[in-house]
Amino acid sequence: MRMSSWVRAIVLGSAIWLGFGAVPFAQNTNQVMGQVNFEGKTKIDKSSGVWVDGQYLGYVSELKGSKKVLLVPGKHAVAVRQAGYKDFAQEVIVEPAGTTTVFVRMEMDPNASYPSVTGEVKLEVTPDRAGVFVDDKFAGYVHEFGGVKRKMLIAPGKHHIKIELPGYRSFDTDIAVEANQKVTVKTVLAKASITAEGPDLKKDKPQSQP
Repeated sequence: MRMSSWVRAIVLGSAIWLGFGAVPFAQNTNQVMGQVNFEGKTKIDKSSGVWVDGQYLGYVSELKGSKKVLLVPGKHAVAVRQAGYKDFAQEVIVEPAGTTTVFVRMEMDPNASYPSVTGEVKLEVTPDRAGVFVDDKFAGYVHEFGGVKRKMLIAPGKHHIKIELPGYRSFDTDIAVEANQKVTVKTVLAKASITAEGPDLKKDKPQSQP
């Protein structure tokens, strides 16, 4: 039995709250928490993944409105990541009921390497805004790797796929990719519950389809 990191954080009194409208005490905490906005100019900036104090929250362009990020006052470590780009890191100081904006600027990593031979991975996952991690590295979000002409190219071999979204149970699976072959990963993320944990997804997860 387990909960996602997002659920564990709330149970333990986390400093992070995402405005999904599902947390009953959110209106009261809004009066003392500060808001952090994320802005990016390019498509890469906007699609990069955001971590606050080591916790993945989502990608830049979605963290606003009903999905805004509220933090308790104090210092917080922000990291923004994208495959093939240098990590963007910034420390923010949040004031009570204040607003802080992080302007994300991603820079290409000159040391990034790309395999000359690849296999193709397609994702059919709901919700399609969930973050995708390959071998513990952020690769993007589901929508980028599903549908017509959208796919993930990775080196042949065994890989660990993890899909995460705040408010949902994380999904893990291992896949074997062959050169010039396609693997499809399908799942529907189960909503997380603070008061009741469901069975570990590893016990009944859907199988990857070659």
